[in-house]
Amino acid sequence: MGAYWFHIYLLIFIVILWALEKKFPKAMAHAEESLLVLVITSIMAVAFFQVVARYGFNTGWSGALEYNTTAFSWLIILGMGYGLRTSLHLGVDIVIKAVPSPVTKTLSLVGAACCLLYGLVLLDSSWVALFGVDTRGGAIDYWLKMYKIGIGSEELHYPGFVQDAFGIQSRIHRWLLLLILPLGLALMAFRSLQAFVDIATGHRKLLISGHEAEDMVEENKHILKD
Repeated sequence: MGAYWFHIYLLIFIVILWALEKKFPKAMAHAEESLLVLVITSIMAVAFFQVVARYGFNTGWSGALEYNTTAFSWLIILGMGYGLRTSLHLGVDIVIKAVPSPVTKTLSLVGAACCLLYGLVLLDSSWVALFGVDTRGGAIDYWLKMYKIGIGSEELHYPGFVQDAFGIQSRIHRWLLLLILPLGLALMAFRSLQAFVDIATGHRKLLISGHEAEDMVEENKHILKD
């Protein structure tokens, strides 16, 4: 059981997230979007002030590059799950829209199942051994190694008051920066499962966004009548 403590925490995280989204759907959707906006805004702000500091005052923040690289990875990984939830991922739908509705539904279910499988394999591939495949690894395994080693980042440091209060090392722990890997992939797998259920129950037609222009016209057709 000790080897799977992080798996249990991830499961608890997903269950709590599911319960909160059931209770407060609009608030949770807004919180997810706000988090993405906050991340991308911080990337732009750091890049802007770094340019001003370097070319205007011949100085700068040594951790700017590492921060933006890390924040951009957070944006991508969080965006995977968000795109699945909102059907924002682009795709070629010429085939699934040309076939009968039952076939379209089947293909969409296969797509959602593939996304779920992909997320689970990246999260922890050790379960694939059940099918005779000798493999081990994944985001959880990698994160646990970083957690045990306890090494810090190259240029990012804890604020001085945090170091003094908790007596920790100067550099931010790498496992803290990499926490988005297991969390984001677990969220992606969860969103894929949600999409599969929604498609199977008829609450959703496609996994992807095929034609944004058509969707926008459909959403605003009452405005276009005038």
